[in-house]
Amino acid sequence: MSNSKSLVTSMLFVVLLIACGLGGYMLLKDQQGPTISLAPADGRVNKNSVLEIALSDEKSGLKNLTVLIRKNTTTSTIYRQDWTDSPSQRVEKVDLSAAQLQEGAFEVIVRATDNSFAAFGKGNTSTREYAFRMDNTPPRVSTITMPPYVRRGGTGVVAYSVSEETSATGVMVGDVFFPGYRQANGNHLCFFAFPYYLTPKEFSPRLIARDLAGNEYDRPLSVYPLDRQFKTDIIRLTDSFFESKMPEFEQDVPGDMTHLERFLKVNREIRVANRAALMSIGLQTAPEMVWKDQFMRLPNAANRASFAEKRTYIYNDAEIDEQYHLGHDLASTRHAPVPAGNHGKVVFADSLGIYGLLVVVDHGLGLQSLYSHLSEISVQPGQAVSKGDILGKTGVTGMAGGDHLHFEMVVSGFPVTPLEWFDPKWIRDNITGRLE
Repeated sequence: MSNSKSLVTSMLFVVLLIACGLGGYMLLKDQQGPTISLAPADGRVNKNSVLEIALSDEKSGLKNLTVLIRKNTTTSTIYRQDWTDSPSQRVEKVDLSAAQLQEGAFEVIVRATDNSFAAFGKGNTSTREYAFRMDNTPPRVSTITMPPYVRRGGTGVVAYSVSEETSATGVMVGDVFFPGYRQANGNHLCFFAFPYYLTPKEFSPRLIARDLAGNEYDRPLSVYPLDRQFKTDIIRLTDSFFESKMPEFEQDVPGDMTHLERFLKVNREIRVANRAALMSIGLQTAPEMVWKDQFMRLPNAANRASFAEKRTYIYNDAEIDEQYHLGHDLASTRHAPVPAGNHGKVVFADSLGIYGLLVVVDHGLGLQSLYSHLSEISVQPGQAVSKGDILGKTGVTGMAGGDHLHFEMVVSGFPVTPLEWFDPKWIRDNITGRLE
């Protein structure tokens, strides 16, 4: 009998030890609270800012989230979220508009609890605090230059001052943004385009300045728009052209298709992709002007095509496509040396779709010159060049039917007429003279 009692007692003791051990394990196995990150994590915000909170707890999963605002001596809850499915990761967005904060300093307190048995089933809690400043006042912007005369397809410039540091500033034309660049004197300069496809009535540039809190100045920029007419042209395509050029694009447009089908894909889709690439390259620019006087033209060259010509492509007496030609085609002798139009730095020197072998030279403030269809390239990205330095030789690479130079001028990657930049009087009246 006593042996039975002793056995039962021993078994109960063992069970108790196991229970205690298991309980201790459950309590101690996860002693770490959720990880918390916040974007933005500090700085200036405005009443419409949204905080993005990223939470993670891989061991026990998430239980709840509380977000509090502390300003002066007052603390209030602005967001609460509970989870029953214990997710291991969550991203929550918290709109500060609900807090109705006045301007000035405040703190955001983020508390996240996991679903562990720590703290006797309450879970581990992580708390992080972040310091911010509420700023609801847009920057003040003053234009310095008089309203410019800008011709369709051409370039304008504006100098202006901004009352505070910005996250973005420049001129918006439709859905195209032309960045402005802060100068040594504290003012900003911005080159912008009058797009070739807009009429003077449709051209309505806006001056933009967004401060570090996200407050935005957005007002019409006063300009005098002038119209300009562009030529049209007919390009007659032949089988011999297709046979000589389309194999060059088999890598860009793979697949089993006719030369005509490949041509249409190149002329439409690759053309658009190339323009997007040039817009990206256009942001690789110096924040100041590095060019001087008028731009140099390819010597002893005949003009074969002009800027913004609307081209109709004919094959077997049928219209198959329409595109705009966005540069000047200049023809000299075969494999003629190609000089840099002005001082600058090479930011691209490689093959690019319809442009073939292409060199892009940056002249600062988003102004760049393009030299394409080259037979060879003599420079490298990052190389400084002076006006007249040889960049390469003319050729027939890309979508070129004969040996020539396709020359473009772009502002932040957007094409503008080169004629203005060849003209010393236009540069003096519309650029340098206005900035003196």
